[in-house]
Amino acid sequence: MEMKNQNRLKGQRVLVVGLGKSGISAAQFLKARGARVTVSDARPATLIAEISEMLDQGFMVETGGHGLLTFRRQDLIVVSPGVPLTTPELKQVRAMGAHIIGELELGAEFLQGEIVAVTGSNGKTTTTTLIGEILKASGRPTLVGGNIGRPVTSLVEESTPESWSVLEVSSFQLETVESFKPRIALVLNITPDHLDRHGSFENYAALKARITEFQSSEDYLVLNGEEKNTQLVAAKTVRPGGGAKVYWFSRKRAIKQGVFVFGESILYVAREGAKPEPVMPVAEIPLVGAHNVENVLAAICAARLAGVESETIRRAVREFKAVEHRLEFVREVGGVRYFNDSKATNVDATIKALEAFEGGVHLILGGKDKGSDYRVLEPLLRERVKTVITIGTAAEKIERQLDGVVKIEGAETLERAVALAQKTAVSGDTVLLAPACASFDQFENYEQRGRVFKKLVAAIP
Repeated sequence: MEMKNQNRLKGQRVLVVGLGKSGISAAQFLKARGARVTVSDARPATLIAEISEMLDQGFMVETGGHGLLTFRRQDLIVVSPGVPLTTPELKQVRAMGAHIIGELELGAEFLQGEIVAVTGSNGKTTTTTLIGEILKASGRPTLVGGNIGRPVTSLVEESTPESWSVLEVSSFQLETVESFKPRIALVLNITPDHLDRHGSFENYAALKARITEFQSSEDYLVLNGEEKNTQLVAAKTVRPGGGAKVYWFSRKRAIKQGVFVFGESILYVAREGAKPEPVMPVAEIPLVGAHNVENVLAAICAARLAGVESETIRRAVREFKAVEHRLEFVREVGGVRYFNDSKATNVDATIKALEAFEGGVHLILGGKDKGSDYRVLEPLLRERVKTVITIGTAAEKIERQLDGVVKIEGAETLERAVALAQKTAVSGDTVLLAPACASFDQFENYEQRGRVFKKLVAAIP
């Protein structure tokens, strides 16, 4: 398959749209396989650090906008996840029959070995990372990437017929798949997110379901047994020729096939009618919050389907450290605990973060709005939050929607928010960065936002 794919790309005119991390990786991947590659980015060259390097490597580079002629003269267009398909040039050439895929589709076609793919509105990074750690602990050659860490195309050279590639995949990436077929697919949850891009929750949910669209009866689909929107994905497997075998995870009830919590234990049922087998005690999960129990259940199910023994899973879960920027404990100062959940980029993620604390929370909310309804936070704010501190361009909307619900302080910037929280919080309280928004108004990404928060907390005397 590798040679056939290389022959297909050799001499092809390929345009890569968007020079983020995955776009640069895709461009280099294509060039190495003999394609004639042009890259296009709407940002001016002064904002793209890699431009001079790409010119030196022989790429044709277009910046400061997209030229329609550039888009028309291609055999293939590879779109970075951050570039909407509604971009006028893409929309026009798509209507003319242009072949448009994403970096996920491109890289996955070349990956050797098995693929585990994880999607969902929340918990993707923790679950993907944990599955990777479990597979590594079992001795399997394991690669981790996709929407986190390394782009899919950068994993190809290291993949072998024996390797497992564990990929976090987003709705943006699933928008452009046309044959993506993971051996094991997971949909953790589906709650409103990215509505500013996808237009409606229905569109967003349909994109999440595409993770199973090309799976066959040889493949597995792992779903949340406690969430209606995720359960509906199972219907996508009912089609001519048969879809993936469906497994479930639940922390609230026994299920017939999959992983669930029973009393104080986590059990796995290999198939309907089989005897449940114990995997590990719930108390040994080292992560904070009920949502993390669900993430661990999903990871256990995927690992068992991959053939990893329960004792290996138990050991790997016990040793697992929380993912950076996901309910990450930063520091305790004067009896006040500071937590970094910068990866809480939607309202549901913030709900899950708040559920991990009983009360006394000073919550930093805001950033770039994604079309969210912050009013759904009201019950938890009344119950557990002393102060909401707003930042970013979404601040006005948040303050308007939550007016009268809880004490609100406007800080505009993260630096002022931390200073205000430090001044307001008393011993026993918690300062929580769980913004419910994207970071792009003031930061490059949620990672940078989280690092800045940790630096500010570290500087508190």
